Amino acid sequence: MSDPRGEALRRGYDAIAGAYREALFDELAGKPLDRAFLQALAERCSDGPMLEVGCGPGQVSRFLASLGAAVEGVDLSPAMVAEARRAVPGVAFTEADFFALPHTTGSVRAVVGFYAIVHLDPADVPRALAEFARVLAPGGLLALAFHAGDQRVHVDELFGRPTSLDFIWHHPSAVIAALEGAGFTLEARLDRAPYPEVEHPSQRCYLLARR
Repeated sequence: MSDPRGEALRRGYDAIAGAYREALFDELAGKPLDRAFLQALAERCSDGPMLEVGCGPGQVSRFLASLGAAVEGVDLSPAMVAEARRAVPGVAFTEADFFALPHTTGSVRAVVGFYAIVHLDPADVPRALAEFARVLAPGGLLALAFHAGDQRVHVDELFGRPTSLDFIWHHPSAVIAALEGAGFTLEARLDRAPYPEVEHPSQRCYLLARR
């Protein structure tokens, strides 16, 4: 994402990285369905490495590692990567653009994108999915989570810090079509309402697809 949009996203998250970690690092404690979804994925992928894209401060990678998964994380924001390295010293984190991952073709067993596509225009989602497919081994799994709907929200402040970020909701049917276009087969879909007082009040969608 080394374009003006990517640079803006990098700056937006660099500005709030520490506050983001303080606010959300333990968020999975209040999200039982998210934990169950990730646990099922980890059980399926005990035989190979997992890659979390858009890892932020590393809370999802930490949970996967606690289950025994061999996981690494990548994020576009160097400040987020620094927070993740401090918070989860047992996991490797790298600054990288998920449109051009520094991984060889077919080298990972699973890609995890928990809210990784929330800043992508719908037209850019297929390009991201194609790159995830590239790094996955045959039969590898992709786990996605995103806000479901058609909203677009701009924020100038988050967690009490000034920033500039656009959050984009996606229609599950459109994401599923993009997955199929990238050569994936949908295995499971989970839709849920938001957890009160834990997260933004938006409908959530979780997809598990096989390459």
